[in-house]
Amino acid sequence: MVGRGYAIFNTAIGRCGIIWSSTGVVAVQLPEAREIDTRRRIFAVHPEAREQQPPLNAELAIEGIVGLLQGGDPDFSEVSLDAGGVPGFHRRVYEAACAIPRGETRTYHEIAKALGASGAAHSVAQAIAKNPYMLIVPCHRVLEAGNYADRLSPDGGVISKRRLLALEGAHPVASKTLFEVLLPVAPPRPSS
Repeated sequence: MVGRGYAIFNTAIGRCGIIWSSTGVVAVQLPEAREIDTRRRIFAVHPEAREQQPPLNAELAIEGIVGLLQGGDPDFSEVSLDAGGVPGFHRRVYEAACAIPRGETRTYHEIAKALGASGAAHSVAQAIAKNPYMLIVPCHRVLEAGNYADRLSPDGGVISKRRLLALEGAHPVASKTLFEVLLPVAPPRPSS
């Protein structure tokens, strides 16, 4: 197995983690409430990773993540990702997410349709939930139907999609009310 390294770094939202291999970035870990919890999550998922000085590729990713979380618009196109363990469909979803302009969102259904798999919205949602490259691949720009952005980030972290989108100038719907969940609003009827 190729050796993996990791580093913890400061951002505007707390101390994030990044894990890499000789091929590229393996994962990004958003901050937990405490740094020790961020480190525990990294060890739980990547027990073979050792804390090291980041190579240039990881430094580029860190610089971009720090900039993004300060409201910037970084370009991650030069950052190599290690997609060795990522299923092909997930890679396609991540490529589609990367094509969404800053400040805009798409729904799971819109991504599925763009990939030529219009009935695969659930599969898109699963891929987004398993995105190991948080922030580098902007999965926060892909929302459920209705543009609801309440969920916390997958794999830990205390930041919500809504907060990330607000940094980018997007304004998704706050949340479903209990009324909307129990009694969905029917589309208006055409007048005759």
